[in-house]
Amino acid sequence: MTRIAVGGFLHETNTFAPTKATYADFVHGGGWPAMVQGPEVLKTIRNINVGLAGFIAEADVNGWQLVPSIFAAASPSAHVTEDAYERIVKVMIDGIKNAGPIDAVYLDLHGAMVTGHLDDGEGEVLRRVREVIGKDMPLVVSLDLHANVTSAMIEHADALIAYRTYPHIDMADTGRATAQHLALMLRTKQRFAKAFRQLPFLIPLSWQCTEDQPTKGIYQKLAALANEAVPTLSYAPGFPAADFPDCGPSVFAYGKTQADADKAADAITAIIAGHEDDFDGRIYSPDEGVRYAMELAANARKPIVIADTQDNPGAGGDSDTTGMLRALVRNKATKAAIGAIYDPASAKAAHTAGVGATVTLELGGKSGIPGDAPYKETFIVEKLSDGQFVATGPYYGGRDMDMGPSACLRIGDISVVVASHKAQLADQAMYRYVGIEPTEQSILVNKSSVHFRADFGPIAERLIICAAPGAMPADSSALPWTRLRPGIRTKPNGPAFVATTKSHSPAPSPAIG
Repeated sequence: MTRIAVGGFLHETNTFAPTKATYADFVHGGGWPAMVQGPEVLKTIRNINVGLAGFIAEADVNGWQLVPSIFAAASPSAHVTEDAYERIVKVMIDGIKNAGPIDAVYLDLHGAMVTGHLDDGEGEVLRRVREVIGKDMPLVVSLDLHANVTSAMIEHADALIAYRTYPHIDMADTGRATAQHLALMLRTKQRFAKAFRQLPFLIPLSWQCTEDQPTKGIYQKLAALANEAVPTLSYAPGFPAADFPDCGPSVFAYGKTQADADKAADAITAIIAGHEDDFDGRIYSPDEGVRYAMELAANARKPIVIADTQDNPGAGGDSDTTGMLRALVRNKATKAAIGAIYDPASAKAAHTAGVGATVTLELGGKSGIPGDAPYKETFIVEKLSDGQFVATGPYYGGRDMDMGPSACLRIGDISVVVASHKAQLADQAMYRYVGIEPTEQSILVNKSSVHFRADFGPIAERLIICAAPGAMPADSSALPWTRLRPGIRTKPNGPAFVATTKSHSPAPSPAIG
């Protein structure tokens, strides 16, 4: 029987974000499953939308025996602490060392992990794995679409295969595709030639959505280029908030010959570069966005959904800024809801007060984002929750969620989801668990950039992007870069990076209104 050692370690690092990822964050998981080790990995990571789950399903089809080490993931944030990284990687490496005879290794990684002591978290993981298994054993990896791929990652892995959808509804499918590529390698005993290209400009998150052009068309052309000579080809637009030289979009192809791999990689790279002018669109200020949403809602049959994109906890924000809430209140929005604001102290105060009580809080605003502050106001406690529910939409894909003690607070005709853990609001269940029916609202404000579209797109009359203060600027050139590779443009058609002595402090944000 073919035996495969497997594991997962995922983190998307925003080096400008306010809060680091500790070991405890990986134990909890945030919007990911909680940390599991050994045989529990296979029991827990099944039938949900993560890469390892898809690999497990395909392994079952192939009759492979899987030997799991660890699955650990945490919500995007600033750097992974050295303690967390080393403890988790030790379990993974020891699991592979002690797995007995194995035929290959598969890892579910993100591809944009920066730690307190390493720029390239995944490259170092793969180097250590390769050191254990030797140069001849197949090592394959599924990656996030937002991976900042490095030459070390390319060197140490036999194949890197990235998601092709944003919202990431194909995470499990990518794990399945990685298993299929491994099966091809095992069957043919063939090692494929590699080609790796990096693009010369960063792409802001909002314009990486695969439901819109030009990204949708790019992935259609990418899929058409795959063939027998090039069994897998990936494009990773990258995560544009990691201050190190390999940040940015990349293409990586695997071919029967080097010429095959190079030809495919060059073709898709040229297509992406040719669309540089098209990675752009309208972003509203908080007041502009709310007023426009109210205008649209007057004649809409479905909710107007606003992305609070700069405080997206899926991109390193703390999900606690108050700019969009202030704009809703200031403009007297009705039948509106916003979520989820991460504030354990306010959630606790609401639970102490009880349903129906009136509480005065300093809500949110605790992450120190320039232009933001706690919102001191009086709220009515509408509903309380222990934070346990299942997120059934296509992004989370049936994951058990734990948002901790949570509450629905009301101010005027505006409902606010307050939680004790952070995860981006990308599922309708993240309103329903505190008693808010999203389909009955006129305006929904989601702390998310793109992932929410998978579940909210079908119920939305219109989607709007707003830029209130937050840790992830919608304009990537606004970040105080210090360590990018020389000459890369900090946004499409933007200024080329030139090294300076700037600090890593967050970029200025619009002041509180």
